[in-house]
Amino acid sequence: AGCAPTAQKATIKIGLQGPLTGDYAYEGQGFEKAVRLLVEQTNAAGGINGQMVELFVEDDKGDPKESALVADRMVAKKVIAVIGAYNSTATEPASEIYNREGILHITPSSTATRLTTKGYQQFFRVCFLDDRQGLFAAQFMTKILGNKKVAILHDNSTYAQGLAEWTKKYLEERGASVVFYDAINPADKDFTPTLTKLKGANAETVYFTGYHAQGGLLLKQAPEVGLKIQWMMGNACNNPELIQIAGVENASGAIFTTEPLPSDLDYPEAKKFIADFKAKYGEEPTSVWWVMAADAYRVIQHAIKSTNSTDPKKLAEYLHKDFKNFPGITGPILGFDEKGDRLGTIHKAYLIGADGSIKPYPQQP
Repeated sequence: AGCAPTAQKATIKIGLQGPLTGDYAYEGQGFEKAVRLLVEQTNAAGGINGQMVELFVEDDKGDPKESALVADRMVAKKVIAVIGAYNSTATEPASEIYNREGILHITPSSTATRLTTKGYQQFFRVCFLDDRQGLFAAQFMTKILGNKKVAILHDNSTYAQGLAEWTKKYLEERGASVVFYDAINPADKDFTPTLTKLKGANAETVYFTGYHAQGGLLLKQAPEVGLKIQWMMGNACNNPELIQIAGVENASGAIFTTEPLPSDLDYPEAKKFIADFKAKYGEEPTSVWWVMAADAYRVIQHAIKSTNSTDPKKLAEYLHKDFKNFPGITGPILGFDEKGDRLGTIHKAYLIGADGSIKPYPQQP
């Protein structure tokens, strides 16, 4: 007679949703690489409190309707926590479902200010808010570039419109005039009519707050209408594919505001993660959103370890009340406020060089 086998502990089910296909696939696929690397390392080290982690990855295509379907599938899989989505428009409907079902939800990259105004106690983000980026952009344009007349262009998405409105507010508070304020349709491929109108506004700088796929086309098409202007773009244009779409000659000289790029993260945790990422995938992570996704996973892992629990409610209570000064890959995570927003803000301005290189702008506000 043999002994009865020891019951195997249940896995810790964690979900990851992002755009694995479509315009934002570069970011979603990077999410998966970053988080899967850490899950493999976790399990190789014995799991979290002795339990293995099971990762479920779903493609929301960056689309709000698809995102809601993904969230329903995550609920059916009985995940305790979800990382995602990438864009605010996709995160918003998913957050409603995860809130209703009592699932811990952390977005690495959805910065629309309104997402954390709904009272969802289990919703958090490790990225920074649009209002803070808008303030940084306004300070950069007025203090560093000396602008008095600015154009703002968005794409009507939750993120882009919010960043545009905050930037406009802060520019006007600093004495600058917003002489052009308009939106493109991101489904369009020809933006020359809007660019022609923009040409007549006589702005010194245009700040585009939409995503890199459209940002690249705007840079490519501006010379076609004879538009010579300083281009600035928000953090959704922080993507090497923008330069590929625009062409190096058209992207050269453009500036974007963003959280620091992975190569500028001078923290021990960042150096280790980047080295591990390169060893596994043969390249360093190039997007800040990939390392933000990694930090979202690490926050969940830390909360489970610290509470010795996989109860989403207990994890959320810990993150609100006791989580402090965590050594993040993207810098110290000081904690979360009562709305679930990350405390502390770090933004930088970057310049695209004539050779397509991306380097910090020589001056920062």
